[in-house]
Amino acid sequence: MGASAADGAGTGGKASRSGGSGGEVWLRPQRAHRQTPPLTRDRIVAAAVALLDEEGEARLTMRRLAERLGTGSTTLYWHVETKDDVLDLALDAVFGEVALPVEHSGDWRADAAALAGEWRAALLRHPWSATVLGRPLMGPNVLARTEFLHAALVGAGLRDPHLTAAAYGLANFVIGSAMMQAAWRSRDEAGARRAADERLRAERERYPTLAARGHLVGEDWDEAFTHGLRYLLDGITAQIASGPAHA
Repeated sequence: MGASAADGAGTGGKASRSGGSGGEVWLRPQRAHRQTPPLTRDRIVAAAVALLDEEGEARLTMRRLAERLGTGSTTLYWHVETKDDVLDLALDAVFGEVALPVEHSGDWRADAAALAGEWRAALLRHPWSATVLGRPLMGPNVLARTEFLHAALVGAGLRDPHLTAAAYGLANFVIGSAMMQAAWRSRDEAGARRAADERLRAERERYPTLAARGHLVGEDWDEAFTHGLRYLLDGITAQIASGPAHA
């Protein structure tokens, strides 16, 4: 996910700085400055999120981000060394929008459902974010919300490997549902639904179960998410009630 060669050419041949891997920004010490520059990490992150919201991850480059900030790429590189750094920081900022209760309610299902709903809403506000989640997630906002979810499941009595499986199942459901909804919303959703339904009607003998429903994708995304989440929570509840196997 490195920036283009053109980006590097604009920084005096520092094209290699656009390489790297996700998550490194959280492990690398921030560079010390002899004086405080006018450009801050917070400004960079805000500009990156705005650019990503408007144009998507494919259009994000270090040069375009620097131009948006009204600065040179060299100044930008003092704060973030790679495009992956920018994505990591922007993604953690999205997680920061997920409302997190000060403390657990004592009802693990309510806590998990509330976190899942808030997370889905944040992903849908920033559709690009769900598509770049296949990277190490070690930012403070990510870790705080992961801690909250795991603590809720531990409070319910889950231990590994069931704890990890339950957390992964909930997280993957949120990510998958947000990605699917965002993908349909990015096109003529009504037109795409009509075309899909027409195909099912035309090929009802090949796809009888789908044709019997009358549509390929439900019309109420919120309802589908709520029901799906309840099914997952019901399954976790049943696992907890099964006894020693969850310990």
